[in-house]
Amino acid sequence: MTPTQCKMARVGLGLSADSLSEKSGVSRVTIARFESGNAVASASVGAILKALADAGADFTRRAGRVGVTVPEVR
Repeated sequence: MTPTQCKMARVGLGLSADSLSEKSGVSRVTIARFESGNAVASASVGAILKALADAGADFTRRAGRVGVTVPEVR
């Protein structure tokens, strides 16, 4: 997961940085650092990725492009 995908997924799922922090167990500051492109521990990225995937985000990467899909809001 790239920092861009993280932010795309978080916004697409309607999660604030605070709520993602609660779901992932990673501090809001670390999430902000990661989304800004700064280095964070791989364990933190893994926890964020799991929380977003558990919420329904699906991450793609192919042909030099990254993407995220999220469930439709009904």
